[in-house]
Amino acid sequence: QLQLVESGGGLVQPGGSLRLSCVASGDTLEDFAIGWFRQVPGKEREGVACISSNGRRILYVDSVKGRFTIAGGNAKNTSYLQMNSLKPEDTAVYYCAAVFMGDLYCSGTGRLYDYWGQGTQVTVSS
Repeated sequence: QLQLVESGGGLVQPGGSLRLSCVASGDTLEDFAIGWFRQVPGKEREGVACISSNGRRILYVDSVKGRFTIAGGNAKNTSYLQMNSLKPEDTAVYYCAAVFMGDLYCSGTGRLYDYWGQGTQVTVSS
C-alpha cells in the first residue's frame, strides 16, 4: 500500500519560492502517475500539476504555468513541486496524490487518484 507524506509548506512573501516534497513509502513512486492538488476552504479542490510515470507527460493548470515545476518519483522515492514567483492566490493546502495508470498518462482530476497525502499548508502573504 502506497503511503504519501508531504512537507515543505509554510509562510512566504509574494514573489518568493517554496519546494514541496512528497515522500512515498510502501511502493515505488516511479511506477505511478503523480498529481499535485490544492484546496482552499469553501472551494473545490484544484489540480495544479501532474506527471506521468515515465515523465513524458506533464500538465499544469494555466494559473501556475511558468512558475511551478513538478518532478516525478526518483531514487529517493520522492516527488517535488517547485513553486516560484508565488502569489497570494496560491495560498492553499497542497496535496500530492498517486495512481497507477500506465506509463503515458496523468490527470488533473482528483477523483482518479487512489493514494493521497495529508496535505501541507502554503500561505503567501506579506
